[in-house]
Amino acid sequence: MTTSNTPLRIGILGAAKIARAFIAGVAPSQLVKVAGVASREASKAEAFANEYAIPKHYGSYDAMLADPSIDAVYNPLPNSLHAEWSIHAVQAGKHVLCEKPLAVSGQEARAMFDAAKRKGVHLVEAYPYLAQAQTQKARELVKSGALGRLQLIRASFGVQFTDMTNIRLKPDLAGGSLMDAGSYPVSLVRAISGERPSRVHAVARWTQTGIPKTFAATLEFESGLIAQITSSFATGYHRHAQIAGDAGTMELTYLNHPPIGGPPSVTLRRGIMVTHEVETIDVPGGNGFQLEAESFARLVKQGPSQWTGATPEESIDIALTLEALLKSARDKTTVAL
Repeated sequence: MTTSNTPLRIGILGAAKIARAFIAGVAPSQLVKVAGVASREASKAEAFANEYAIPKHYGSYDAMLADPSIDAVYNPLPNSLHAEWSIHAVQAGKHVLCEKPLAVSGQEARAMFDAAKRKGVHLVEAYPYLAQAQTQKARELVKSGALGRLQLIRASFGVQFTDMTNIRLKPDLAGGSLMDAGSYPVSLVRAISGERPSRVHAVARWTQTGIPKTFAATLEFESGLIAQITSSFATGYHRHAQIAGDAGTMELTYLNHPPIGGPPSVTLRRGIMVTHEVETIDVPGGNGFQLEAESFARLVKQGPSQWTGATPEESIDIALTLEALLKSARDKTTVAL
């Protein structure tokens, strides 16, 4: 068990590509330490551990979960395995930082949090951009009333994938642009609006294997807010959000790791006329994996007030929204939440 003066010892489930980026991101941290890696193949775990100087390696996920020297788990497994192995981890008494999307349904998300609550451990969903000063400044401005009453949010994320062996493109692993890139704008809308949509309507262009390649949706809220989100695996890289209220507008890129991809700034217009001055608010950047993992470590040691990411309620709402969006696009109808 860690103390307030020792780093949180994290074990990684699997040797996925994103796990490599996570390890590199948290390497400079004094608050977290990657202490182990598990794979279903012992030789793969050993090779991965040797490559990244990880102290321990395990030939099964269960073996790592049984090790009392591991305090917490980072779960970057395919989407379809998030619930199963996050629940196994919390049942083993481990805190869990689970890659987005947390779950493929609202029911799964609720079961995950119920399991964590029963064991008295923390379970959180990984969105590195939420740990960034850029996103925190945007939330602060909205909360302060800088934009007035929110009327419209538009958020997009597109990046091209063509290799059909990529897990993001596999239907049996809950792949597709909505569950990957699309979870970011959905989570941003939830974070900024502070509420779950009341109904959604979506359209999609599908791959031959039946997963959304390009996705667009309108989300309606009881407050009167309307949000539009898009995601795609068929475009050049883009990631951008516009937030408009009845007293001003704001734009940001909600990046995971600024300045990679663009400057970490928020563009704000206080006022409703095009002639009102546009203010650019520069904020610090940094590696989102490190910022997020350190926030996770503070959560474990000091409590929920230290966590900068999605709350359990927000993560459940994100899962419910993603589920409704996919149903809407498949059934070609409006879906109420």
